[in-house]
Amino acid sequence: MAKYVLALDQGTTSSRAIVFDKKGNIVSKAQNEFEQIYPRAGWVEHDPLAILYSQFQAVSSCIMQGGISPEDIAGIGITNQRETTILWDRQTGKPVYNAIVWQCRRTAEICEELKAQGLEEYIKEKTGLVVDAYFSATKIKWILDNVPAAKELAEQGRLLFGTVETWLIWNLTGGSVHVTDYSNASRTMLFDVDNLCWDKFLCEKLGIPMSILPEPVPSSKVYGRVSKGILGLEFLEGIPICGAIGDQPAALFGQGCFEAGQAKNTYGTGCFLLMNTGKTRVKSKNNLVTGVAWGIENEVEYAIEGSAFNAGSVIKWLRDELHMIDTAKRCDELAESVPDANGIYFVPAFTGLGAPYWDMYARGTLVGLTRGVNRAHIARSVLEAIAYQVTDLLEAMKSDSGIDFTELRVDGGASVSNIMMKIQADMIRCSVNRPKNVETTALGAAYLAGLAVGLWESKEEIQNNRKVERVFEPEMELDQRNELYAGWKKAVECSMGWAK
Repeated sequence: MAKYVLALDQGTTSSRAIVFDKKGNIVSKAQNEFEQIYPRAGWVEHDPLAILYSQFQAVSSCIMQGGISPEDIAGIGITNQRETTILWDRQTGKPVYNAIVWQCRRTAEICEELKAQGLEEYIKEKTGLVVDAYFSATKIKWILDNVPAAKELAEQGRLLFGTVETWLIWNLTGGSVHVTDYSNASRTMLFDVDNLCWDKFLCEKLGIPMSILPEPVPSSKVYGRVSKGILGLEFLEGIPICGAIGDQPAALFGQGCFEAGQAKNTYGTGCFLLMNTGKTRVKSKNNLVTGVAWGIENEVEYAIEGSAFNAGSVIKWLRDELHMIDTAKRCDELAESVPDANGIYFVPAFTGLGAPYWDMYARGTLVGLTRGVNRAHIARSVLEAIAYQVTDLLEAMKSDSGIDFTELRVDGGASVSNIMMKIQADMIRCSVNRPKNVETTALGAAYLAGLAVGLWESKEEIQNNRKVERVFEPEMELDQRNELYAGWKKAVECSMGWAK
């Protein structure tokens, strides 16, 4: 009897594959990074084929290195970087253009046009989103408007659109299944989150043919099976693909946040704070966004979300561009070597500011410099900036929901930083709870796939798998915390509207 689930975790900078057992333990994992493409300032692209091949290689390595028999795999769950937009020819399977990544700001002008047309409120009401270049809709329009082959294929009925999970499922099933789960559809700015269908009016306004859109489906369901002859993955033939969910709601599920009011933050390339709002969609008054967290059978649950575009990516910037550190751990060591940031604030608005500001034109800013500032202070200001951004999101979420949080569950690569988690607890004034298994994004996808094929019977069974590694409690005096946070707010003002 099959006893494992294979999770495909396709992220912004790497593709990973992880095999989990029934207790949610990692049996085997593998990871492959791929190239980031920056054609112009503020533009970010990926090669869709590089995404595909890096993911397939990770799967092959994971299975072979773990000595896992394919017969032991009950199903495959997929989680992915959201909003990233791929258009391809359904006959040849070839992309018509590079994937436009969620971070890309090239469509800011299209967003301004939508605002000028008075569509902001309609979009917010129907999709739960704000008008921003972050989401998929304007990326689709840009490709249709700027890539002649795309429009030609659309007219011939040969063009397909998908976010990354759609692209992976389509390829794994040999081009026979074109679907997107509700959570990913919720991030396109084209999806009616109340009626769970594409919005015809918005598609018409943006000039997007509805024929190119995938079928919206629940997050836990057998969509199809791995096709015969998938290069390098022949051994997976016939295994059901039965879970799909965007990376952030996947982490919410993997953290066991099944009750309304429970929240998690993922410290990855960006920061993503989500709160489960149950079967009720909360409409934000503080520039947060709402959407479907997941769909299981005939029921959906909603989440309210705030995003900070740059978090772990800032630590990589210190390493790769400034050469100030050689490892992420070194950033922690430097930050711990000083008691504070010596009065400086760093606002990492490399690709604009997300919630609650939503300023597409904001740019990175370092303020408060004096002659006594050294690299340790800069390293600490980077970690503080990540914590401040999460604090912004949590304050907005408190206001929208009326809930005074007592705990924040955390995950993602940067959550292993003890110094940053201590700063975070001080800033948000509540417990920061880190699980033993911080691979909660992949775990969430695995759980949803396992539910679809009966490896797990219920969410209660899944909840019992979660184990806590460490809890961080606030220690800083409230007055000191408030003073530091007020300084952050001033620094944010300096960064906003910079490029207008």
